[in-house]
Amino acid sequence: MTADARSGADQQIPPHPRAFEPGTLVLTVVLAAVGAFIGIHLITQLGISTHTSVIGALIAMMVGRIGLSGFQKFRSVHRQNLAQTAISAGTFGAANAIITPLAITWAFGRPDLIWPMFIGAAGGLVVDAWILYRAFGSKFLSARNAWPPGVAAAEAIKAGDQGGRRAKVLVAGGVIGFVLAWFGLSASAAGVALIGNVIALLMFGLGLLIVQYYSLLPGLADFSLAENYIPHGIMIGAGVIALVQAGFILFRRQRAKRDAQPVQEAAPDPDPDPAMADTVSPRRLRGGLGSGFLLFIAVAILLAFVSGIYAEMSIPVLIGWVLYAAVAAFVSELIVGLAAMHAGWFPATAITLIFLVLGLAIGFPPEPLLVLVGYTASTGPAFSDMGYDLKTGWILRKVHSRHPGYADYERSGRKQQYYSAMIGFVVAMGMAALLWKPYFEADRIPPVAVVFADTIKVGLTNTEALQTMLLWALLGAALQAAGGATRQMGIMLATGLLIAAPYAGWLVLGALAVKLVVVRLKGRQAEEDLQLIGAGIITGDAFASLGRIFR
Repeated sequence: MTADARSGADQQIPPHPRAFEPGTLVLTVVLAAVGAFIGIHLITQLGISTHTSVIGALIAMMVGRIGLSGFQKFRSVHRQNLAQTAISAGTFGAANAIITPLAITWAFGRPDLIWPMFIGAAGGLVVDAWILYRAFGSKFLSARNAWPPGVAAAEAIKAGDQGGRRAKVLVAGGVIGFVLAWFGLSASAAGVALIGNVIALLMFGLGLLIVQYYSLLPGLADFSLAENYIPHGIMIGAGVIALVQAGFILFRRQRAKRDAQPVQEAAPDPDPDPAMADTVSPRRLRGGLGSGFLLFIAVAILLAFVSGIYAEMSIPVLIGWVLYAAVAAFVSELIVGLAAMHAGWFPATAITLIFLVLGLAIGFPPEPLLVLVGYTASTGPAFSDMGYDLKTGWILRKVHSRHPGYADYERSGRKQQYYSAMIGFVVAMGMAALLWKPYFEADRIPPVAVVFADTIKVGLTNTEALQTMLLWALLGAALQAAGGATRQMGIMLATGLLIAAPYAGWLVLGALAVKLVVVRLKGRQAEEDLQLIGAGIITGDAFASLGRIFR
């Protein structure tokens, strides 16, 4: 332990800023509304949404520098963290969790189901946030893992607070990211590679390269991986194994002290950092996931009745539909969350499509399947984005890890972020309720919603598709098992295969090569600079995306 750490170890940590302080609440509501509008505009115009958390943090920084009484409190990095949490929740809550499910219903030609779907999507969003809040900081969804956009936001806030060399390195990375993104390259892919797990990102990069170049091979010019459900099959197999791996983490027994003692004596840690310890026990994790799954079942039952689809199914089929809807929503958010945790990319669309295809194979009627797909689509993106925000807060609060009461402080800060995210989600619901009709009537529909609706209309006429998915599921399962729960090799390969981003694979592999060479030459201390550069690249990419909106 350093001398500074020892001298500060006896100091008490000041209380974490509260989300419902009047000034903080006003700012977070305004930022959430701005984020929701940006998200809705992007998802309906370009079919994508973007990370706005850094924008919220920068606005809070600027407010904190206003020389009037009451504004200077926003110089606190923790209030800036609450601000970026709210705007980010507003963006993904409105765009991905609410507008997209409503658009699927509209594109299918059932506008009468818009408001029932709104209720179901809002319920799925709230449960999504609850599960992430209860699970973040566990071994399954560890705060120690990459969550790259969260690192980017944290480094931007720290650089704005500290200035100096860190700010210069971050800005340099931001310039690189902005320039790459402005020319249409996936700059964030390179930034993620400088932050995340090497093996996980290697599989991700390979998947991106395969998508870009497989058609150049003899005989594959007219072959489509997506239309033949190969990436989906790999994701299904990997997802099943990922759930098994999660089960081992959730239900494994604690080793007896007598068994653990020799290991502790053989490899003692002279100065463990309390921030590196999990703050969520396996028991609490089980409770969070279990209660979340029950809530998903409750929302599915509510959705079945408010939409009227219960009348189209017999009692056994209705029970099967409710259970399948809950499983789809639950599994979707976990798989999307794992991919986001390691790579900063979440294949939410692909996961929803997988459950759509399986629902077609099971034989659910079109309207119940439509509602199910919308419900599944509402989970995952906001779950992942909130994970990024909690990662940001964890990094900012980690400076107090040597102080007494750090664990309580971390939990308190996480709770306040949860409140800010819920404020953002409520604002997102309001904005979506106000704006969906004028956007949809102007034929501004997210492209993915049209794909889902058309797939339901056409149905699964290719009986070989399910067999193909099951065959490739074996590869996904093998890779996932080989990589273990920490690397997520199968999920990351499937994620890469499901994303069409020109030259992103080369950017990932190039950044990984730079990372390995620099660490080899300069040692582990160089990793912090690489993470700063990666964070800057992601931040620059976010600002370039925002610039494209205005352009």
